[in-house]
Amino acid sequence: MSSIEATAATDPEMQALKQRLKTTWESGDYGAFAVYLQRGAADFLERLDIQPGTHMLDVACGAGQISVPAARAGAQVTGVDIAANLVEQARSWAREEGVDARFDEGDAEALPYDDASFDLVTSLLGAMFAPQPDRVASELLRVCRPGGRIVMGNWTPEGFVGGMFKIIGKHAPPPPLMAPPVQWGDEATVRQRLATGAEVTVTRRYYPFEYPFGPEAVVDLFRDYYGPAQKALAALDHAGQAALQEELTLHWQQHNQANDGGTRVEAEYLEVVARRC
Repeated sequence: MSSIEATAATDPEMQALKQRLKTTWESGDYGAFAVYLQRGAADFLERLDIQPGTHMLDVACGAGQISVPAARAGAQVTGVDIAANLVEQARSWAREEGVDARFDEGDAEALPYDDASFDLVTSLLGAMFAPQPDRVASELLRVCRPGGRIVMGNWTPEGFVGGMFKIIGKHAPPPPLMAPPVQWGDEATVRQRLATGAEVTVTRRYYPFEYPFGPEAVVDLFRDYYGPAQKALAALDHAGQAALQEELTLHWQQHNQANDGGTRVEAEYLEVVARRC
């Protein structure tokens, strides 16, 4: 057991929040939702330049959108996620692809792996949603071997998704114990979190959201399949739901670059590369 596991928070309120977050991510169907995110995941994965035999850990792996392709490229992949149904989706996809990858249910704040176990530790738009970022940073550093890399993709506060979170938070405020996820997309903050054990470089990049239907249907997709949006809407009465959906639809319309009846938005994120000391 790691030192982080041994000293994990026992505060009842934090444990209740963690269970709430687990339930949130297990609602909806992230696998169906992530179908439209594959291009951005592929771009992120290509820049990792994974060599065959690399021991890779994908933290908050979701349905395996970078884990399975990395295994196909020859990496020895382990994925971990708090949501049991997403872990099973990742396992199923790996079986269908005929690749050897391991997927575990686990907490980014208390990873169930030995120190210095991995050459590469990744998290694409995932670990940023854990409520205690200092614990996440400690765990990412702990499981990465000296000389290895930690590579994250995190939504920025100023970007399109950061704006979407502001809209949702105005209608359905987040829990008070929850550190704002988009702080992981702030350069000064992420440098401070990882500074004690790594040399950090950051690059602002854009994640393509592309849908063959209009902004109103995109908001419906989020409502039906994306757990956090689903839970935020469920917490509101009918009028509140209508107001939130209307504001989200306007946000997508204002940023839509498509002119063919579909939706195309470029969402800024911070790519973080930390070389473990």
